Amino acid sequence: MSGVITLKLFKKTLFVTLSVVVAGIVSLFTIDYHVKTFANKYIMNINELPNADAVLVLGAYVYPDGHVSTILHDRLETAIEVYKEDKSSKIIVSGDHGRKDYDEVNTMKQYLLKQDFKNEDVFMDHAGFNTYQSMYRARDIFKVNKLIIVTQDYHLSRAVYLARKMGIEAYGVAADKNSYGDILKVYKAREILARNKDFINVNITKPKPRYLGDVIPITASGSLTNDM
Repeated sequence: MSGVITLKLFKKTLFVTLSVVVAGIVSLFTIDYHVKTFANKYIMNINELPNADAVLVLGAYVYPDGHVSTILHDRLETAIEVYKEDKSSKIIVSGDHGRKDYDEVNTMKQYLLKQDFKNEDVFMDHAGFNTYQSMYRARDIFKVNKLIIVTQDYHLSRAVYLARKMGIEAYGVAADKNSYGDILKVYKAREILARNKDFINVNITKPKPRYLGDVIPITASGSLTNDM
């Protein structure tokens, strides 16, 4: 008799477990689809973009010798193209500068200065540790109302979604100038989870960034963001 009860309990537990797993998978891909379809209508070619308060370049890996990774190189080059089309006169470079020995934002700014950008036109967001924080700080620190976001296609819908949900009139342009190899498959897989996480962040939990700081409006000078 006890064996029959144990079998019934096992079947019930298995059914509940499988139901939860299936529901979780369905939820995961439903949210992923929602984020992409919401944002895709705001992702455009450069010539289709409206004018904006600023172009936001999201950071990526920089090498110890100061060279930018291929992914970051393509983001910066795309931002330069947007700038040359007179879509905006200001650029925000947002990335990780949480340690003295690793600095994405100064590396990005120096790259742009070598392309004859004016110091006052390039703003550094030293605490853009992730996409959510970069959008939050674009709104609250730099007081941007209308924004063009530059990153690779796999990442772009989440960035635009976050910005729009935070009240920024955001548009995106893809920076895919290379294939990036097998690592892109890893990034795309991780992005499904990242879209779900940031869906919760921007719609439910709404955490504050690790750092905020003084307001430096985009109408001011980018030199105010330089290291002292």
